Parts: sequence; C-alpha cells; structure tokens
Amino acid sequence: MEATMLPEVTAGGVIIKAVLILAVISAIAGFGTYIERKVLAFMQRRLGPQHVGPYGLLQIIADGIKLFTKEDIIPQHANKLVFAVAPAITAATAFIALAAVPVFPDFTIPEWIPVLGGIFVPSIASDVNVGILFVLGMMAAGLYGPLLAGMAQANKWGILGSARTAIQFLSYEVVTGLSILAPIMMVGSLSFVDFNDGYNDNGLWLIVYQPVAFVLFLIAGYAETNRTPFDLLEHEAEIISGYVTEYSGMRWGMFFIGEYANMITIGVIASVVFLGGYNDFWIIPGWLMIIGKIAFMFFLMLWVRASWPHVRPDQLMWLCWKVLMPVAVINVVITGIVMMV
Repeated sequence: MEATMLPEVTAGGVIIKAVLILAVISAIAGFGTYIERKVLAFMQRRLGPQHVGPYGLLQIIADGIKLFTKEDIIPQHANKLVFAVAPAITAATAFIALAAVPVFPDFTIPEWIPVLGGIFVPSIASDVNVGILFVLGMMAAGLYGPLLAGMAQANKWGILGSARTAIQFLSYEVVTGLSILAPIMMVGSLSFVDFNDGYNDNGLWLIVYQPVAFVLFLIAGYAETNRTPFDLLEHEAEIISGYVTEYSGMRWGMFFIGEYANMITIGVIASVVFLGGYNDFWIIPGWLMIIGKIAFMFFLMLWVRASWPHVRPDQLMWLCWKVLMPVAVINVVITGIVMMV
C-alpha cells in the first residue's frame, strides 16, 4: 500500500469507491444486526433468529421491510424540519467519516468488464494528509444528530436523552483524541497511509509499543458508538428510549445504520493504527488480514455486550474524567519523554 507505488487515482475510481462504501457498509450494517443476535444468543445459550429463512438469514430482509413500511409518526408539537433532518445527520456523518478511512484494499477492475474495466479503485476515497483528524472530527459532528433529535421532538424524555448523549460524546471525545495522540507522535503523521506503510521498520504492530493507548481507544470507541457497557444514549433496559423516544420506521433505522457504520469505522482505525493495517502477516495476504482484524474488532464489541453489565451515568463520567483521561495524559507524557531520550 505504498503511496508512491500506486497507479494514478482517477475521479471514476473515487466515485466507485464512494458507491462501494455506501452499498457495502449499509449491507454490513443490516447483516451486523443478524450477526449480533446470533453471537449474543450463542453466548447466552439461546437460538437467536431461526424462523425466517434458513438459519434465520431472511430476518434481515424482514427487518428492512418492517422499517420501510412502518408508520412514520411525527409528534404534533415537534419541530418537523429538525425532527426529519436529525436522523440523516447521524447517518451522513458516519458515512462521510469513512471517506478518509481505508475500508477495502486497493484493486483494479478487470479489463473485461465493460465501461469500468481497468479503473483503479483506491483503498481510501479521499486520502487527506490529516485523515485521522478528519475522521475524528466527522464522528464528533455526529453528535448533532441525537442532540437535535431529542430537542426537536417536544418530549421531555427525549430532551433528557439528548442531554445525556451530548455529555457522553463530548467527554469521551477527549479520551479518544488523547489516546490516538501518542501513536501520532510516534509515526509523525495524521495520514492513514503513513500509519499503514511506516508503522514500524521491524514489522511490529504499534500495539506492542502503545498497549495503553489501544485500550483507551477501544473504551472510548465503545462509548462513542453507544455500545455496552456504555449504551446510555438509547438504553434498551429503560422504559423510554432516550433521544429516539418519538422516532419510528426508517427514521429510527437511520440512527442505527449510523451506529453500525461507526462501529466499522472504529474497527478500521484500530486495525490500521494499532494492528498493522493492510500489511502481510507470514503467508496471509494483507487484504485478508485487514478483513480479519475488522471482523475481530466487531466481534469484540459483541463479546463485551454479552459479558458486561450496564454502568450508571455517574459511573460513566467518573471513569472518563478520573481514570481514563489522567491515564491518557500520562501515556502521552511518557511517550514524549521516551521519544526525546
């Protein structure tokens, strides 16, 4: 994946890459719900989906039909424009963040395919030199979706849910930024290509040198993607449903398409920054390695959900400001001292 060795990237390749990101990640988001149900069922000694199609595989289609055909209710006193736009903000920011992330390996479309044959499709739709900063910024902008959703629906429970969302997102974005700062100091770049190509001359993954940063990034990533044990934004165990209390149908579905897209983004960032990215490992090719790493990161989120109980909001804030943030600052300071020495 050396930047100097790649064929010329054309506008057609970028467009194809963008379409692939939209299509594949949307499909993965739908299929991810099935995988999550099956994994949780296995870990909790249940069967999970099994009645719709073989092994319950058609449950994905059944859920899609339900979301698209379910009545779309807008509360009478809600701000209708903001109420309608908020879910789109969540989904859009999640997919825009993926534009600067190496989601799939580089490939060239075979010559025998008409019109598109011979077009080089890059691993990154937009290889900006501040890729990590761009991705973290777009994920942070996703906060406006839940925040506006709760404020627009004229429901006090929704407003409380959006306030809790803002507090959690803003708090853990600090930990995310500090956790990724130490690897940036070591590599000396914000580009994902530089992280992938120059992660270490001796071939060791960056997690060997930054295990603390990796753990901090994972914990903060779980909080920013609303995953257990930090799923306080839309808490399934509560009677009400946080910032999505008044949402139904596909508007409700767009929030969770964005959530699963962000889970993929967190998995890709962790794989490229800490786990060697697209580099070959022994006899395993790089493209297979990155798929395996992202799949493992996705599975790890499901594993944590099946294993850990929910935390209270006060415990969540205590963990962020009194444990994770001091540890992240200390890790950055130690990294700086070691690099100077």
